[in-house]
Amino acid sequence: MSIIEAIILGIIQGLTEFLPVSSSGHLEIGKALLNVEIEEDLGFTVMVHLATVLSTITVFFGELKKLFKGVFRFKWNSDTRYISMLLLSAIPVLLVGLFLEEKVASLFSGKENPASPGGNGTLILVGAALLVTASLLALTNYVKSGNTKKIAFRDALIMGVAQAMAVIPGLSRSGATIATGLLLKNDREEVARFSFLMVLLPIIGASLLKILDWSSGGEGSADLAPLISGFIAAYISGFLACKWMIGIVKRGKLIWFAVYCAIVGLLSIFLSL
Repeated sequence: MSIIEAIILGIIQGLTEFLPVSSSGHLEIGKALLNVEIEEDLGFTVMVHLATVLSTITVFFGELKKLFKGVFRFKWNSDTRYISMLLLSAIPVLLVGLFLEEKVASLFSGKENPASPGGNGTLILVGAALLVTASLLALTNYVKSGNTKKIAFRDALIMGVAQAMAVIPGLSRSGATIATGLLLKNDREEVARFSFLMVLLPIIGASLLKILDWSSGGEGSADLAPLISGFIAAYISGFLACKWMIGIVKRGKLIWFAVYCAIVGLLSIFLSL
């Protein structure tokens, strides 16, 4: 992987992790266009995902600091309640990671997709999932935002299920969780905040597992320049996208992302035929 390719893929990862357009789906499309196989470079995957974690922590540093201070008071309060909801929302994706991750990964790598081991079948599935994302985002245009600033535990779990479903490339994680939270009639700003914070635990956990695979696979000698370039690109684009997306959700302008996902989804299906 060249430095330019790493920067392009890093920007794609950073932007699409927070914008409701599917980071995994766009990475699949980007890999197809650039003819790059990221699966063979676990180091790059780890770096760009850690970059998005760091960008989220940067944006929400003050709130995360407050939450952890509240937790270490060792009593039930609004902060421990919020942390408990984040933990609850991580359970569905944990279960998927333990029992279904290899199945999903093999489906989109072509191992169980006879339609096209070269990638056409993958792009069809990505396109179909992007159309599902578009539908979810479009539905939020017809739902009024709730007034309560507290997300219920039930809603946190349902948003967690939506996040777990987003292991399918093309089904946007942020799009699925934000749309689900809004369809459950929660406050827009609170839904955006919870959606971005709930991804921290799954990404950190997945990255730690990938680091173990990377080190055990003897890939530690990989060229550092593309890794660093991809990390910086993903961090900067992720930081900007996260800040931008919070404002977009508050203003209720998700319909344009629905249109975008529908167009890209249809193009992915058309180009793969």
